[in-house]
Amino acid sequence: MTAANRASRDRRESIAIRGDAPALEASDLVGGAYLLGAVAATLLALWLSSRASLSAWLAGQAVLALVLLQWFVLLHEAGHRSLFRTRSLNVAAGHLAGFMALVPFASWRRVHGLHHLWTGWQDRDPTTAALAPRARGRLEIALVDLAWRLWLPLFSLAYRWGNYWNVRRLHTLFTAPDQRRAMLANIAALALAYAGVCSLLGIEQTARLFGLATVLTFALQDPLILSQHTHLPQRLSGGRRVAPLDPGAQARHTRSLAFPRWFADCVLLHFNAHELHHRFVAVPGYRLGRITCTASNEVHWWIWLKAVKRMRGSAFLFQTRDHTGFTL
Repeated sequence: MTAANRASRDRRESIAIRGDAPALEASDLVGGAYLLGAVAATLLALWLSSRASLSAWLAGQAVLALVLLQWFVLLHEAGHRSLFRTRSLNVAAGHLAGFMALVPFASWRRVHGLHHLWTGWQDRDPTTAALAPRARGRLEIALVDLAWRLWLPLFSLAYRWGNYWNVRRLHTLFTAPDQRRAMLANIAALALAYAGVCSLLGIEQTARLFGLATVLTFALQDPLILSQHTHLPQRLSGGRRVAPLDPGAQARHTRSLAFPRWFADCVLLHFNAHELHHRFVAVPGYRLGRITCTASNEVHWWIWLKAVKRMRGSAFLFQTRDHTGFTL
């Protein structure tokens, strides 16, 4: 089944749940409101961060950390072409969100497509393959444990580099010349854009405006992204030819976090409702709240976070609940 056919089927299934097709469609107006809101919040955060007052700077960095989290979510939506109804607007928004989220949009769209194709097959999904069982040295385990305990955003850095910036790995995953050229051009353009910002503002001012906020948003994104598929039962292909799982079967390998409704609506666009997202991938995140459907692996975010932070990072990342008995 092609990706387009799967998306069409998912859309029909979601419509069947509510019987309200227009209410589940992407909207240029709604997508534009979220995008403009992120731009306005970013400008406000940067203005506060440029003030001489320490309290204003700290407030600006806190706001910017949350907005950078939302830029990552907007990148996710644009990659699915579900932020806007119009394709060109999704592409433009995707590149802007990718710039803010430190992720090349061309790489994101293709790698994330493979993620949705192979969710549940840990060693086939490029975003989870690094966590598949293998021999690991004491130093690697110690570094992972230390970073997890101290909230050092090791995963967010490795996630970005290993999946979206690593040209050699991207060339292994994608062999079509036009895809390789698009991803390489996007990576080069972003690298030049970041160099231009640093040159224009200077290293010190760039660090003042973005440094703490980037560390904070990565520390927030680490547990949020890892919550979605980590420490859940996973299948291993072991190099065998296997068939992708259908969206309903993928839900077993996917976790959702329950946040306050205002935060899920206004900041995360229901990025936390990950079981629903995998089942109804064509439905925009900001419409997922309209779907009433059981999420069997959903847990309250604070309960889950306290529990996993009591675990060793290496146990959380490299094992599953089948090994540890962790039931949340």
